[in-house]
Amino acid sequence: MAATYVTANELRSVLGVGTLYPDSDLELACQTAEDTLNQYLWFDSYPVIGCTVVSNKCTLVLSAPATFTVGQTITVSGVGTSYNGSRTITATYPWTNGSGTFPLFTYFFPYTYQTFPRGYSLVQFNATGSVADENYRQVVPYGKALGADTKAAGYSSTPAIRQAALMLAVDVWQARQAPSSGGVSVDGVTPSPYRLGNTMLAKVRGLISPYTSPRAMLG
Repeated sequence: MAATYVTANELRSVLGVGTLYPDSDLELACQTAEDTLNQYLWFDSYPVIGCTVVSNKCTLVLSAPATFTVGQTITVSGVGTSYNGSRTITATYPWTNGSGTFPLFTYFFPYTYQTFPRGYSLVQFNATGSVADENYRQVVPYGKALGADTKAAGYSSTPAIRQAALMLAVDVWQARQAPSSGGVSVDGVTPSPYRLGNTMLAKVRGLISPYTSPRAMLG
């Protein structure tokens, strides 16, 4: 899927490279910029820290208090093939309207009603097809459960986000073409800072700050 915050044609125009490089090379820089920004932007998403399957029922542990509701469709990623994809929630814990009782606190699962940790929540959905049971396991690195995008305007049409993505894509591209990012002195020292160093996001922080998630790394 092509990047939407900044496109290959937009980057090509800004760089002025014409047809010298294929779209795939430019798309790589665009997608890198978009993926980087998405780690900081605010979405209706929560970390998935654990999972289990029992009798074709998939259960996810979310590192967040009650978030989603029964009947809501979420997109799961980074957890495993038994869980990933578009999923419709059938039960939650703590309970939400319509969820009834949560049907799974079994030996597959390390928690009981009494020991369930504060600040966590569970969602459950039906497996796709016949899936073998899986004992509870932690998900490392964390997966993601993403809810519907209900913003008035998506990030791909938000001017500040598009400008930030373009700036990052240019830096990624130029670092790829000239890794030292500048001249080298006679003693071999590069006087200019590394383009992809810890100041990369600092240059666009003013643009993305109104859209930054409070759960993101803000330092």
